[in-house]
Amino acid sequence: MIYSYTTSSAAETIALGKRIGEKLRGGDLIAFRGDLGAGKTTMTRGIALGMGLPDDVTSPTFALVNEYRGGELRLCHFDMYRITSSADLETTGFFDYMDEDTVIAVEWSENIEDALPPGTIYITLRSDGGDKRTMTIDGDERFEGIGD
Repeated sequence: MIYSYTTSSAAETIALGKRIGEKLRGGDLIAFRGDLGAGKTTMTRGIALGMGLPDDVTSPTFALVNEYRGGELRLCHFDMYRITSSADLETTGFFDYMDEDTVIAVEWSENIEDALPPGTIYITLRSDGGDKRTMTIDGDERFEGIGD
């Protein structure tokens, strides 16, 4: 099922992310798609809030993964921009994070498309100029009507 939502500010993108975060379960994997500056980290900030985690989310560009704990679930936020092979992916420890008390959010998921498991939730973010964003969620019925 594919759902599309539009936001007009960073605050609205965070609010939408929060509603997504409230629907997530352990073992969920979110694969973000979108250009630089499309709002992937901003959306992840909202997801963390929805999961009951602090909103001190930052881009994992140089760390490859940032881990956030504090609620029932932990959030592992990956940046796969520099990952170009399966050997590179293996060195990130990516597969070690997949468990039932973890939600994984992956920026630049296009680089690891072949390694994503069935049931992955795809969120495509597109900048429509200024702070306006369009988000398309390819997931299940949990995400219906969350932007209304």
